[in-house]
Amino acid sequence: MTGGKPEQRSQPRIPAQVQVSVRTGQSAAGTGITRDLSRNGVFFYTDSQIQTGSALEIVLMLPPELTQGTKQWVCCQASVVRIEEAPSGQMGVAASIRNIATLPEIP
Repeated sequence: MTGGKPEQRSQPRIPAQVQVSVRTGQSAAGTGITRDLSRNGVFFYTDSQIQTGSALEIVLMLPPELTQGTKQWVCCQASVVRIEEAPSGQMGVAASIRNIATLPEIP
């Protein structure tokens, strides 16, 4: 029997380092990089000051593993569920995705 916490995620996370643009409310956009993501959640590192419970707008390119085989730009509406201090001094942000909208490709 393992002593770890039971898995609570409804979708498996995919380890992926993807650049993200993050905006909270009326603040200027910040940047970050994902550690892992799924269709309904994301964990990323950022220098931006973000609080647990904050509403986020996240723009990123989903990897082919989460789409139908092609990379896709998306805009996500999410809520911060957990903040962790990273060894690098950055903030680790776990967010639950409420809505994902596909963005059009700009030639």
